[in-house]
Order: sequence, then C-alpha cells, then structure tokens
Amino acid sequence: MSDNTPNRDSTNTEPQPETLDRHAARHQRREERRAARGGRNGGAWVGGAVLIILGIVFLLQNTGAFSLENWWALFILIPARGAFGRAWRTYQDAGGRITAAVRSALIGGVVLTMVSAAFLFNLNWGLLAPVLILLAGIGLLINGLLPR
Repeated sequence: MSDNTPNRDSTNTEPQPETLDRHAARHQRREERRAARGGRNGGAWVGGAVLIILGIVFLLQNTGAFSLENWWALFILIPARGAFGRAWRTYQDAGGRITAAVRSALIGGVVLTMVSAAFLFNLNWGLLAPVLILLAGIGLLINGLLPR
C-alpha cells in the first residue's frame, strides 16, 4: 500500500494516544455523572419505595382498613417528584442560587402536588382552581421581574 491510509491488517493493535485521551475523558465524565447522581443506583431506591407504598395502600384498601377512592391520583405525584428533583439539581448546579429554572420547576412541582392532593382528599375544586391560577401567575411574574 503506497497511500497514507493505515494498514488495518497490521499486527500493531496498540491504541493511539488521542484515542486514549478521548476514552479517558469520556470515562471521567461518566464517573462525574455517577457521583452527581449519588452513585450507581442513586435513584433506584425511589422507584422501589413508591412500589412498596402502593402495595401497602392497595393491601390496606383490600382488607377494608383504609379507603382511598382516587388512588390513581398517586401517579400524579411521579412527575411532581421529578419537578422537585429537577429544581434541586438546578439549584445545586447554579451554586446554591435560586434561578428562574429553579423557580419554574418548584412551581410545577407544587401545582402537580396540589392537583394530586385535590383528587386524593376530594378537595373543593371551586376553591383550589383560583389558587392554582394565582400560583401560576405569581410564578410568571416573579420569573419576569427577577434577574436570570
């Protein structure tokens, strides 16, 4: 072969230095993400805890010791937990400052939690709906007035 392309059939299988640097950098980024999540299984316990709680609620409901009519509203808490988690991660990434992204995620989590509570405890929507509208308006106003 007279051209400058590397010979793929050669017995020299040592990685090139730039390949090693790229792999080391990727490995370092992966380890940083794992450390930020709290280890390998940082969020796996949350799913397990939710399933255990749901199992206990269903067991108590089936035995007649506890009555929860709108049990499906518990599933609304899943995205609410995600919003609160996103707010916390954004807060930490911003160096402990409450930014517009943190406020938005917090308001979203509060709204979803209130909607779930309204269904779970059969709250009056006539009173809750204006509170939710006020909360959304206050959130937009604060995010519009405060610096990013």
